[in-house]
Amino acid sequence: MTQPETFLDLSLEEVVGDRFGRYSKYIIQERALPDARDGLKPVQRRILYAMHEEKNTHDKNFRKSAKTVGTVIGNYHPHGDSSVYEAMVRLSQDWKVRNVLIEMHGNNGSIDGDPPAAMRYTEARLSTIASELLRDIDKETVDFIPNFDDTNSEPVVLPAKFPNLLANGSTGISAGYATDIPPHNLAEVIDAVIMKLEKDSVTVDELMDVIKGPDFPTGGIVQGIDGIKKAFETGRGKIMIRGKAKIEDLRGDRQQIVIDEVPYEVNKANMVKKMDELRIDRKVEGIAEVRDETDRTGLRVVVELKKGVNSEGILNYLYKNTDLQLTYHYNMVAIQDKTPKLLSLPQMLDAYISHQKEIVTKQTEFDLKKARDRSHIVEGLIKAISVLDELIATIRSSKDKQDAKKQIIAKFEFSDAQAEAIVTLQLYRLTNTDITSLEKEAAELRNSIVELESVLNSEKKLYQTIKKDLKQIKKTFADKRKTVIEDKIEELKINIEVMVASEDVLTSVTKDGYVKRTSLRSYGASNGQDFAMKEEDHLIGLTELNTTDKLLLFTNKGKYVILPVHELPDIRWKDIGQHISNIVTFEKDERIVQCIPVREFAEDHYLLFFTKNGMVKRSEFKLYNASRHSKALIALNLKKDDEVVNVYQTSGNSDVFISSNKGFGLWYHESDVSVVGQRAAGVKAIQLKENEYVVNGEVFDDLSEPTVVLITQRGACKRMKLREFEKTSRAKRGLVMLRELKSKPHRVRGFFIVNENDTISFQTTNGESHTIFPLELSTSDRSSNGSFVIDADNHGEVTEAWKEATYRKPFDDTKD
Repeated sequence: MTQPETFLDLSLEEVVGDRFGRYSKYIIQERALPDARDGLKPVQRRILYAMHEEKNTHDKNFRKSAKTVGTVIGNYHPHGDSSVYEAMVRLSQDWKVRNVLIEMHGNNGSIDGDPPAAMRYTEARLSTIASELLRDIDKETVDFIPNFDDTNSEPVVLPAKFPNLLANGSTGISAGYATDIPPHNLAEVIDAVIMKLEKDSVTVDELMDVIKGPDFPTGGIVQGIDGIKKAFETGRGKIMIRGKAKIEDLRGDRQQIVIDEVPYEVNKANMVKKMDELRIDRKVEGIAEVRDETDRTGLRVVVELKKGVNSEGILNYLYKNTDLQLTYHYNMVAIQDKTPKLLSLPQMLDAYISHQKEIVTKQTEFDLKKARDRSHIVEGLIKAISVLDELIATIRSSKDKQDAKKQIIAKFEFSDAQAEAIVTLQLYRLTNTDITSLEKEAAELRNSIVELESVLNSEKKLYQTIKKDLKQIKKTFADKRKTVIEDKIEELKINIEVMVASEDVLTSVTKDGYVKRTSLRSYGASNGQDFAMKEEDHLIGLTELNTTDKLLLFTNKGKYVILPVHELPDIRWKDIGQHISNIVTFEKDERIVQCIPVREFAEDHYLLFFTKNGMVKRSEFKLYNASRHSKALIALNLKKDDEVVNVYQTSGNSDVFISSNKGFGLWYHESDVSVVGQRAAGVKAIQLKENEYVVNGEVFDDLSEPTVVLITQRGACKRMKLREFEKTSRAKRGLVMLRELKSKPHRVRGFFIVNENDTISFQTTNGESHTIFPLELSTSDRSSNGSFVIDADNHGEVTEAWKEATYRKPFDDTKD
């Protein structure tokens, strides 16, 4: 009869949670994170121990890497051979590890990311300094545990006679934890350990007098002492690492950037490739050639520049946009007491010191036991020599070895160990074993025992032993710092001229949102005729600018967009531009009301906004400088049904003229409008009555004597001199500009301040477009309704009027 099967009824969450919990515990403790005591991950520890056990040490010949990998997999680490070999190779790469723990013959990879040769080709052995990690492991200094199949035993941790975790650093990712500990200078780390031994309450500031910061095997420059200090205090901190580059002069007024050190863990080949791509894609102007001239004499990357370019600017651009500079985040996580912990520098030093106290104590206990045992034997041999003839006679009369031991123990009161040493003594030793050499050895052993006991009985002596050992290691292995530490993180300022080829182009913007830049050649070939544009659309701006300039586009919804000219699509004069919605997101009924060219956001300039509901706002121009070009930004706050009718850039000394649809005009100085913040709503510009709104607001120089022109819905156009009006102040009703009729009164559709070359266009309800030259009309007084330019009954009423955009060069000073 079969046993009934039993099933556990467990929820999926329980099962997955339990299994993943076990897996996480394993990879945190046994794979990805280093131990705080010896700074090694399990695979690294097993590789070093296997090589030590196989006597594959620095004083012996090199041995095939495959043999070591086989031993590691067979005895200690039952994982893939490639993972073991990769870990082994990394310990031999002097651009990854500050103090290499394995010496390798053959191709062990390169800083360009080239793979190492297969393990059947390379040979390896422990480096001299790696022996210091394993020294005294045979003196019962560390605990051993059974290996995976219980056929062997492996150490839980190595004795680590130098602070490897800080000296070589570590990097790894496990479940929920990651670690990034950079390498530091061995001499500095040892000095820090000694300082902590001498004064337990030492502060991070005091420690930083000796341990300056990271010391990468690839050298380079580290910026940000504050980040280092924060990392030392908390375990986390941010620093900048940059390669070492210098600018050299060449013949013919040219220069080149020479890079001879790259940041830690940067793939040099990828970095050079990226630099060359920037040149090919013309992301940065002025680079003639990028060459990797690295050879056996050292690393050297040359960026050759064109004549007369800003070399500092290009170097800053390379720092910002390639791996020549990158951010390094300290995240000092290590396993302490079988638990992952974020450790500060003092905690790391404490973990190492407590480990060394334990190691040196166990090592001293081992040496003491050995010395006592030997002293006991030597005392027995001295005693044996004094009774040698009787002793020999006793041994000769014995039946066998066991009997001889019993007899001499009984007769001469030797201990079992002493008796064993006497009976196993080779005959020839009796000639050499003279009493003086034994007594000398006994005296030495007594001194040694006293010394070892004093170390065990005094913490001070114990610390002195640790310090002596560390100082010896420092003397033998320490080298000069490779990485330069700089106090502050340099703010990289990149001039736009570095990134953009300086070229004069023609930019065009239409009301419906079509933008483009056109080469002056394409414009010239068309004689400025046949501009490509959709029906019922019209130009808002036609401006000659440099590719290093910007355009500010303002919309009726109170938004604005910054468009660098070099980012505008380069399109022929006779082809239609690209719609703004391909560059930034626009609302459905959003349209462009004004475009303002910008070379620089001048300090003493302002923007004046006029809205349909009679508001005016003045803000400093510089507030509208933004680095974000991919999104429409808020220019001013509008009430829900309001919209912007016009925007002007002023120098603070302009006059303002506002017209309403009912024919009221108000003239005052812009200083009446107080300066407010970027997102403010502004103040009242003109007093409006019911069903009245602002048609347009215009700005003009207060020294000029411009002409005022308006167009009504009935097709009347009226031209007036400015002297017809009286200059008053803001928020008044203004003066009437039209005679009010009882039937079919005139309503203003377009209002403009014009100069002699200006042209006015308007559109009617029939879809017709008409153009007039306002200065050809005779001037009228304020009380008239002007002259009819079209018959509204035949052509339709005027729906919209605009001043034709003319070709202009806002910045006459040509660009250098």
